[in-house]
Amino acid sequence: MSAMGMYNLLRRLEMSRKQIAEHSIYQSLESIDDIRIFMEHHVFAVWDFMSLLKSLQRALTCTEIPWVPVGSPKLRRLINEIVLEEETDEVDGVAVSHYELYRRAMTEIGADTRAIDTMLEAIGRGKPFREALYASGAPVGARAFVDKTFELIASRKTHVVAAAFTFGREEPIPNMFRTLVGNLQKQHGSHLKPFITYLDRHIGLDEDHHAPMAVEMLAELCGNHSEKWEEATQAAIAALTARHGLWSTVVSEVSLARMGVPPLRAAG
Repeated sequence: MSAMGMYNLLRRLEMSRKQIAEHSIYQSLESIDDIRIFMEHHVFAVWDFMSLLKSLQRALTCTEIPWVPVGSPKLRRLINEIVLEEETDEVDGVAVSHYELYRRAMTEIGADTRAIDTMLEAIGRGKPFREALYASGAPVGARAFVDKTFELIASRKTHVVAAAFTFGREEPIPNMFRTLVGNLQKQHGSHLKPFITYLDRHIGLDEDHHAPMAVEMLAELCGNHSEKWEEATQAAIAALTARHGLWSTVVSEVSLARMGVPPLRAAG
């Protein structure tokens, strides 16, 4: 049933995955200004990925004191390995989270980090998450994307979160980022070295390690339960639909920016 459940899930995701793979965004990023717009949106997806990941770590391991063994040692190892590389990867001999690596790449090309910085500072001061998001000046497309991520987290169903994590993030990223890297290197080369370093790192990690590990995790979580496979499928579709919406918003804003139209930003 586990193999059949995964087969059926993948079959039902075919259209959503195809729409992501063939999205016009990969050909739309022509100038450095376009890439800045992309990064100002996408940084929120880079950030909220960590909340998906930490939600899984909290569910599958013990993060409380006193410690007790929780669940499957195999799943604990899978999720902790992913956390290690996402939260404290080693890039050029320096420990860094992938979020921090991405933000550094933004500053290198002059992308605006004020919205994400404002949100994280407010959260750090104890402001409720959604209030901080809505008051930050985040792009409306990014805000909608993050809202969907936290809606899935709020389900408190580990297999639902794992499905969004696996098929909304880890599994499609290598193909998405490989297409971006190819186009960006042709047009801008060394000007985008920090950003391309981030993309390349994810292509290698996700394709060879994280995506297979995440698929294995989801299969074990759903097991022989048809209801869990159905909920996982719906969550994966929702995550991919949110990604498609984010990409479409970026394309629209890039087009509007070329016409001199101010960007849409979330109001508090």
